[in-house]
Amino acid sequence: MWTPLVLVTALGAGLVSAWAAWRTVRDRPVVLRQLVASGVVEALLLVQVVVAVVAVARGSGPADGATFWGYLVTTLFVLPVAAAWAFAERTRWSSVVLLVAALTVVFLQYRVVQVWTGA
Repeated sequence: MWTPLVLVTALGAGLVSAWAAWRTVRDRPVVLRQLVASGVVEALLLVQVVVAVVAVARGSGPADGATFWGYLVTTLFVLPVAAAWAFAERTRWSSVVLLVAALTVVFLQYRVVQVWTGA
């Protein structure tokens, strides 16, 4: 794993979660700009998957492969599902859904690094 990419991805998800929290406190639904920001984080996650596949192909790998790939694949689905839900739900709760999803991505990024390093 390339740690700077993980950190940038987690930071992006953290910023999306802070933005969603702000919208939640103000009783506002998700706006398109938030979904675009989530899309940027999703693109970073896709790059991360490619980096992980290349690293494994070169012989470097996680301490626990099944757990690592489980976390990484799950992370890929969290934001798109939340974005679809937020797009359909035009109330404050869409912001709550995006907040929870973005925080989940932050946590899963932390776990991905832990599993990769065997910590």
